[in-house]
Amino acid sequence: MQREEKNFTFRQNSPIFVAGFATIDNDMNLPNAFIQSTFSLLGQEEFDKLRKALEEEASISIRLNGRKISGTSFSSVSNELENIPWCKEGYYLKERPAFTFDPAFHAGTYYVQGASSMFLEQAVIQYITGAVTALDLCAAPGGKSTHLRSLLPEGSLLVSNEVIRSRNVILAENLAKWGDPTCVVTQNDPRDFAGLPAFFDLIVTDIPCSGEGMFRKDPASIQEWSPENVEICRKRQQRIITDCWKALKPGGILIYSTCTYNTQENEENITWICNEFGATVLPVDTPESWNITGNMWNQEFPVYRFFPHRTRGEGFFLAIVRKSDTEEEGEKRNPKKREKKRQPAEKVPVEISGWIQSPESYHLESRNGVISAFPTTLQEKRLSLRSALHVIQSGVEIAEVKGKNIIPRHALAISTLFNKTAFPAYELSYRQALSYLRSEALILPPDTPCGYIILTWKGIPLGFAKNIGNRANNLYPQEWRIRSSYLPETENSIFPADEAK
Repeated sequence: MQREEKNFTFRQNSPIFVAGFATIDNDMNLPNAFIQSTFSLLGQEEFDKLRKALEEEASISIRLNGRKISGTSFSSVSNELENIPWCKEGYYLKERPAFTFDPAFHAGTYYVQGASSMFLEQAVIQYITGAVTALDLCAAPGGKSTHLRSLLPEGSLLVSNEVIRSRNVILAENLAKWGDPTCVVTQNDPRDFAGLPAFFDLIVTDIPCSGEGMFRKDPASIQEWSPENVEICRKRQQRIITDCWKALKPGGILIYSTCTYNTQENEENITWICNEFGATVLPVDTPESWNITGNMWNQEFPVYRFFPHRTRGEGFFLAIVRKSDTEEEGEKRNPKKREKKRQPAEKVPVEISGWIQSPESYHLESRNGVISAFPTTLQEKRLSLRSALHVIQSGVEIAEVKGKNIIPRHALAISTLFNKTAFPAYELSYRQALSYLRSEALILPPDTPCGYIILTWKGIPLGFAKNIGNRANNLYPQEWRIRSSYLPETENSIFPADEAK
């Protein structure tokens, strides 16, 4: 589509704006400059459709955790929910449930995510065919990381990074709930990854942007938008790509995405990447029926833009570039050692190996009394990451040793590693499940075995409790608990009875 230039005049502090010969209602109080630039990009008819779409209620969509729940059976019994065309495990919901009161949500059986951003799946499955080392550079809160972890081939390692501490905590929680042992969470500025030259086969940069595609979902983003902020974002995006480029292997793939419409942060930055680093833009096979918009900057290279008036979802942009095979890696610098001195190995109790499936495939390590499981084949890479980065979480925490007591960790219960036969199980009712998720004390039947118990709901592991006879001590993490005291009158879950594996 050619970029059409028009003359604009605006009547300030009024819901009506005049753009060329067009009259535009502005019930959303969109910034004048945004109206001007977007109208120029789309033209009258398409802009009117976009404006109308922005005033409509956003779609609600989820993505299932295929390691924990069956997508086939879910779709067949859930009122024939509509599958998201570009995501095998993605579904549109007919209405927004109260996710807070769905035990299955807290157990990591699904993730609430915008449908448009699930298009990442097409980029990955069309170009990643074997085991890779992947980096999600700006990963919080975890939508793309959990999606990547479901898509990457067996034997892959995923590093999920977030520099802001408060957001990193949320990222680590969401990845723990997703339950895969081949993830490492780091908290680093993008420039720190220069200490790992040519380390990653794939880097995903869902890069901070001006957020035009979130206007409908997050009205506060409207007030924060300005042409000056667009320019600040464009320069920040270039700095982030420059910082992480050395960490990408020659021939490696970088996926660039934003949640904004303008060409400055999208096509113009892709052009800059190609000119600056000699990268090549790659196409993605997409059916016309998906109504994805292509390049809007008079360029030939393929990009993929989601407008809410054309595709069911929020605003989104994605492009794929490949690093040149012949690019020189440059001089490797010695990464800053973050571990001053290797501490003597802490003893790992033998009995806990039975708590996980295929224990022979995992390296069990105790650090400060917390024992984690990490794939043995990836251990060398984990050590490299620790030497260069601030690692927050890696693998699955399975136990904690306190004196003579060995306490199972919550992450074990909700991981895909968990051996469900290792502990006695007790099935909770819906109300009991909510009580457990509020970290309240539980009363179990008299015949319940004493000791550590795995609590389930519809067969889904929720976490551990320690039954001491007259009551059970709740071991659900305090920082994750449901803080609302509200109790739904009816069962509130997207999963019908007997749905879980």
